[in-house]
Amino acid sequence: MHELSIAMNIVEIVEEHAGTYEINSVSDVEIDVGRMSGVVIDALRFALEEAVKSSVMESAKISINEIPAKSRCLACSHEFEPDDIIAVCPECGHLYADIISGKELKIRKIRYEE
Repeated sequence: MHELSIAMNIVEIVEEHAGTYEINSVSDVEIDVGRMSGVVIDALRFALEEAVKSSVMESAKISINEIPAKSRCLACSHEFEPDDIIAVCPECGHLYADIISGKELKIRKIRYEE
């Protein structure tokens, strides 16, 4: 379950950021997770419940945004939402496309209590 290590890393990043500004408590954290990132969102939520204990995030509201996948065909440049990592272009049938979004895994916003 690599989601636990991801959750622990998120908490570590937020704590480092809070420490920079001498903040003791975080009220909100917003995280972006792409559909093609390989992260199971429900597993990440569960892991975060444990990882935030005794941290500055313990009472924070955590929001996870699922970012849809988008690919661009290498042959015709058509953009489409793929079903899998390897997807056939629905416009021209070409097999190869670049994933241009949906692989994200980032902390979008941290809000501190005053």
